[in-house]
Amino acid sequence: MALQALYLTDTCGNDSDSALKSSFPEGLASSIQKFAAHLVNGVEGKKPEIDAVVTKYAQNWDMKRMATIDRNILRIATYEIMFDMETPVSVIIDEAIEIAKAYSTEDSGKFVNGVLDKIKTERKPA
Repeated sequence: MALQALYLTDTCGNDSDSALKSSFPEGLASSIQKFAAHLVNGVEGKKPEIDAVVTKYAQNWDMKRMATIDRNILRIATYEIMFDMETPVSVIIDEAIEIAKAYSTEDSGKFVNGVLDKIKTERKPA
């Protein structure tokens, strides 16, 4: 749901609140809504810093040239790696790869893995 909301903000210019609301199916548990909102608001609040890190490690790839899904998967995972210390890095990367395989191109899992494997060095212990 966080990926859907960020996709809407990225492609349609929706604000994050309306994008989140349109991404939540009826009856969705409030804990899931809170976590998705946490990710979206975190990414939106740190987007310039996140994009700079992704660009640094995605050699020869400008953010605008990346597939929209891949770009936002990388944003979410980078936010979690750098600012959300509760989730282990290996879990973050594995989830991002699986989401890329499921929702993007055939090569997206490899691309996301390669970039995030470099970005994980940016995690600073709390």
